[in-house]
Amino acid sequence: MKAPFTSPWAPYLVLLAVTTISAPSQNRTVTLRLNLSDTAGPMEMDRFALGQGGLSEEPMWADRAAEIRALRPRVIRLFVQEYFDLLPEHGRYHWQTLDESVDLIRKTGATPLMNIDFKPKILYPTIDHKIVDPTSYQEWEDLIFNLVRHYKERGSGIRYWEVANEPDIGENGGCPYLFTPQNYTRYYQHTAAAVMRADNEARVGGPALAGSNSAILPELLSFCAAGNAPLHFVSWHIYNSDPGKIRATIDRVKAQIARYPSLHPETFLNEWNMALRDPPTDPQFQPCFITEVAYQMKAGGLDYSCYYHIKDYHVDLERFARFMSPVGAGLMARWWNRSSQWDGLFDYQNHVRPSYYAFKLLSRLTGERLRLDSTDPAVHGFAAWDPKMLVYNVLLWNYSATPAQVDLAVEGADSDLTLHQLFLDAAASSEDENARLRPVPSHKLTQGPIRIKVNLGAYGISFLGLEKNR
Repeated sequence: MKAPFTSPWAPYLVLLAVTTISAPSQNRTVTLRLNLSDTAGPMEMDRFALGQGGLSEEPMWADRAAEIRALRPRVIRLFVQEYFDLLPEHGRYHWQTLDESVDLIRKTGATPLMNIDFKPKILYPTIDHKIVDPTSYQEWEDLIFNLVRHYKERGSGIRYWEVANEPDIGENGGCPYLFTPQNYTRYYQHTAAAVMRADNEARVGGPALAGSNSAILPELLSFCAAGNAPLHFVSWHIYNSDPGKIRATIDRVKAQIARYPSLHPETFLNEWNMALRDPPTDPQFQPCFITEVAYQMKAGGLDYSCYYHIKDYHVDLERFARFMSPVGAGLMARWWNRSSQWDGLFDYQNHVRPSYYAFKLLSRLTGERLRLDSTDPAVHGFAAWDPKMLVYNVLLWNYSATPAQVDLAVEGADSDLTLHQLFLDAAASSEDENARLRPVPSHKLTQGPIRIKVNLGAYGISFLGLEKNR
């Protein structure tokens, strides 16, 4: 869970289409080149997925399952916190409440990424986030074994089990554990062993660090490289409004992994967002930030990400006080119940935030990725060919406060096309999708080289569909 206090090519030959939209005065022109026949493997945008905060045992976004299904996330990260009451007494397990949240995720077509982040009262009679070892590791392993086996037998499709959450900051991250590098590897070893006994096809990993430079990570890598435990994925978090700094964490973690050639873990940046305590105030910023971060994640070779999070939710202080200290529980309540929030795709009142539409546009990038080159470090894009819908999809954005005119040169069209275009308007007064994803009139394009002009305002986003004519 988020820590409460925590960014020369030749001239075009033919001008066949020019599409523009009103925008502030342009003072720079950016050239992009797209070749519709230059594929680069599957897009797999569904790897840029979602998570939900560890805030309640209730399915917090049950009435938004259809909207999340439309985003097509491959995984959704789920906190397994103590409020699910999985071990109410010795030898007796309780799964029903957790089943509801797992089933909600499955309704979207995603599979849960299970974050093991709970302390049963029976095994942790004293509330202290520095106490990380249970009174009985045998009983803890039995619990984890039965938890994993339960969902395997239910056919829940769960592959990923993550050991702890933000273990480097404890209750400051809304979680009941504060580990050292040494006691984390001990806890990880016991927990991972139980997971793998229950499901030998599972993938286990961690440490879900609040800071990627924590000493826990190199200790875990060394420990697992020595053969003491499996490590199928490495995970960490960052909240920063600079996509370059987010990208830097990917490079840093990959560099650490490279020191251990016997290990081949996947990489999960499974909590991320802009700086949430004092975020940028321009409503257009966050959607554009999301697209730019997705670009940096792809460029950095990240395997998965989970945006934090789906829906903002008020916490029950008394519920958290049962397994966190008074200071920790109060911190959770003050942050979630009294602070301005920008995390969720849906706010407390269940309104759709503009950030949702950024993910919706990313989700439309299905099929094969196409090469798209830019001459500007702030103007980027993704392009893909969808063979099922017979459409080329292009997402462009201007991650800058300075407007830009984009000159998009399209080559390789083997038929006439119809251009459908829209702009993401984060400041629209209505939540209606046609207001937020504002369409412009379509254009017929003749087969051959194509030139399209797109005016992007500050942090502007535009989506283009090039549909093959039948």
